[in-house]
Formats: sequence, structure tokens, C-alpha cells
Amino acid sequence: MTSPVWRPFFQHAVEPDPPVIVRAEGAYLHTADGRALLDAISSWWVTTHGHRQPHIMAAIRAATDSLDQMIFATVTHEPAERLARELVAIAPPGLAHVFYSDSGSTAVEVALKMALGAFANRGERRTTIVALEGAYHGDTIGTMSVGERSVFNAAYEPLLFDVARLPFPAPGREQATLDRLEQLARDGGVAALIVEPLVLGAGGMRMYPPSVLAELARIAREAGALVIADEVMTGWGRTGSLFACEQAGLSPDILCTSKGLTGGAVPLAATLATAEIFEAHLSTDRSKTFFHSSSYTANPIACAAAVANLGVWRDEPVRARIAALAAAQAKRVARFEGDPRFANPRVCGTIAAVDLVAPDTGYLAEIGLTLRGFFLERGLLARPLGEVLYLMPPYCVTEAELDRLYDAFEEAAGLIGGPR
Repeated sequence: MTSPVWRPFFQHAVEPDPPVIVRAEGAYLHTADGRALLDAISSWWVTTHGHRQPHIMAAIRAATDSLDQMIFATVTHEPAERLARELVAIAPPGLAHVFYSDSGSTAVEVALKMALGAFANRGERRTTIVALEGAYHGDTIGTMSVGERSVFNAAYEPLLFDVARLPFPAPGREQATLDRLEQLARDGGVAALIVEPLVLGAGGMRMYPPSVLAELARIAREAGALVIADEVMTGWGRTGSLFACEQAGLSPDILCTSKGLTGGAVPLAATLATAEIFEAHLSTDRSKTFFHSSSYTANPIACAAAVANLGVWRDEPVRARIAALAAAQAKRVARFEGDPRFANPRVCGTIAAVDLVAPDTGYLAEIGLTLRGFFLERGLLARPLGEVLYLMPPYCVTEAELDRLYDAFEEAAGLIGGPR
């Protein structure tokens, strides 16, 4: 029987039916036909500690005994209040207010509206958003606008607003990026700089150093612009620190988080902002209200899961696990150095990536589909970005499981028939 489901980022005309998952645990997804798939990408980068982390799942069950969704514009509840206090306590200094939403895309959409609303409410004419070339910030209209214009959003071009672009700060070309921001900042119309700190995720796992991030923030702030850190993917330990911004000594004006916020168990997002941005919307003039919400804002069960996730971070040696995984990734990715079948081996914290040398490159390259099937046949859940192979496993992954993944990367090079 044909499924009526329309899947995300899935071309039904050419892709085989996906495996049916009946159980998830730790680093594995178990299929209806008895296989165990090693989740090498944390199920799209959300699962931090491992699937069905016991403390988080227990918190979800407990929350369902007394709470379900309620209108957050009129009432509040303890899971949301507690989570907001705890997020402010662990976030970079200066972030004082928490606005809840449902996903990474909505967290960034909220951030853009906060930035533009703050200047509008103050009567300042600042409307330009600056973003990095190759960025990906989500699939809503605002987030597609600040993301790279590509096959992802070409059909929707008439809906998108103009954004000023900075060239990606590739090694040896960092100064061109900084000079372009200096140039854009001179006219005084820049409202905000938005960045994925240290790693561009869907843009190909492209990495840049903390020093560049710090300098970008300095230039933006000297021009009176806000800094928005999209930590949806990079947060919760992925780059080695709780938030990637920490490595640059950066406290952004607005920080977006989702994915690992609940340990990946259920959907939730938060946009953290400074007191100044909150106060720009605080007025007896009700037209200055921050006009944004969704039906499921601050879902109590999701908030309870996130509170439990923060408890795991507090009570378990999560940072030690991250440090060990980062070291293991760095050690193993080094095997691709000097191998002509691979290019640009790189690592940032727990994220590792390498490019296959292939005649056909880019997100729509046929090699991407071929590789996906290749890995599934070997019991590995990986989703290459075209020719870009990357690993972002949950923190419970073992050294032996990493070896399986890296061995599969080596084997995958044989599919291309490139140089040896």
C-alpha cells in the first residue's frame, strides 16, 4: 500500500521507501525488519545524549500526568518559567529574556522580527540584514531570505526579501569577509548580522575560526547593529562548548536554540534576547507589542523535557563525553589527510566532515543518493550533503562505532572511481 505521507527533503519519484522504525535507543534506530541503524547524524542533529535518554523520557511521562497545551499569551506554567530561568543562567552573559517557539526556523524568524521591531519601535531607520554566503537558517520565508539562494528556495524567490551578503571566510580569505562587513556598515542602515557560529551546517559543514566570529561581531556592534547567533545546530555541545559563541568570547544580542534543547526528544525552540531588545517592545503604546506566536508556544511537555535535559547536563559528565568524542573525531578524520580521494578533512568539536573528490558535486549530485543507500545497506544512518560526508553522532557513540563509520567512509570512495 502506498503511503500518503509527503516526506521532507525527499524526492518520492527517485528515492526508495524508507525503513520503518519501531524502537529507538542510545545511538541506534531499530527497524521493523530487525535491523539496527547506527544514527551517525543524530537524526538531523537533534539527538544529543542518545535516543530516549531515561531522565528526559521520565520527565515527559510525568508532565503528561498533569499538563497539556495551554494558551501562553494568557497563562503560564512552571516548566516554562523554570526553563527560562535556567536558560538565562547558562547562556552567554547579557541574554535576559526567553521567547518560546517550535523549531529552529521559527526561532530564527522570531530573532529577525525582534531585531527589526526593536529599531522600528525606537524610530531608527535600520532595515538591512547581513548574512554569510552559503548560510542556511531555515525554511520559513524570513529564514529562507537570510539563507543562501539555492535550489532549496529558488521557486519561492518572489516571496523573499533582499539581504546583504558576506563572502564565506574561507582560509586565507577571511579579510575579504571582514572588509565587506565594514563596507556595508558604513551607511548606518544595518539592523543585524546573523551567523551560524563556527560551522555552516546545511551549507556543507564549512568551518571558520572563533577569531573571525569575534571580529565580525565587533564590526557589527561598532556600527550599531545587533548580532544574531543561530545556534540551532551548533548549540548544546556540538562544537565542543555548550554554545559555539563561547569560543569567540561573544555574547550575542539574540541567540536562537532548538534541536538539542530537549535532547532531541520533542520539538521546542527558544530565542534569547537582551534586556534592551525586550525593552524596545515594552510600552504603554500597545502597537509596540511583539506580535508573534504559534498555537503550541511553550508547550508544557516540551518545556519539561528541556528542563530534564538541563538536569542531564548538570548531573552527568556530558562535557567530558563531548571532549572525548571531539578528540576521537579529530584523531580519525586525520586519516583522510593526503588521500587524493578526499578533500578538506575538517573537525569542529564533535562535528567531522570530509569532501569526496567526485566529478559531480553539489546538493543535487547523484552521488548523494547513492551514498545514502550505500550507508543504509551497512546499517548506518548517514545523509551526505552531496559529496560532503559528515558525522554528527550522539554523545553516547562508542569508539568502535566511530570506527565502523570511518571505515564506511573509506569504502564509499570506491563508489566514485576517482583518483587513488
